[in-house]
Amino acid sequence: MWRRIAEKLKNYPARLSIIRVMIEYGIGVTEDGRIVIGPVEIPEVSIARAAGVDRRIVRKTVEYILQDEELRKIFTGLRPAGALLAPIAKELGYFVVEIRADPTAPGILAGAAKIAAEENISIRQAVAEDPELFPEPKLILILDKPLSGEGVSKMLKIPHVKSVTAY
Repeated sequence: MWRRIAEKLKNYPARLSIIRVMIEYGIGVTEDGRIVIGPVEIPEVSIARAAGVDRRIVRKTVEYILQDEELRKIFTGLRPAGALLAPIAKELGYFVVEIRADPTAPGILAGAAKIAAEENISIRQAVAEDPELFPEPKLILILDKPLSGEGVSKMLKIPHVKSVTAY
């Protein structure tokens, strides 16, 4: 998806910055041109600040989105995935495992989930960062109990895994 969007906006780097922020945070547009996260309307100036551009470019970007059939379908349907629990896991009594691996390799999530299940650990949340949006994407698992040292070692043995961090 990102490559197609980047190609459409290759001559408009400021618009591309706005689109990146919108995708990263699940920010959509309504058919009448409002910028929203779920039911919450977001001011253009807020998006502009986040993307480091002038607010007028935000308006032009939304107009462009609504005029382009493919972008209209994407952004009128885009919804946030929910709150990432990793930054507050400790406060909630959860534990985090971050796995860096080849993002194109299949089976990373399945292998990690199997190891957690073997240790009788529930996965509260799993988030795989998009390799087209994040330079070093990772798989983030929020667990209800800490993974054992042996479990971490097993995760490191999953094919294509580069590193595992548990906290």
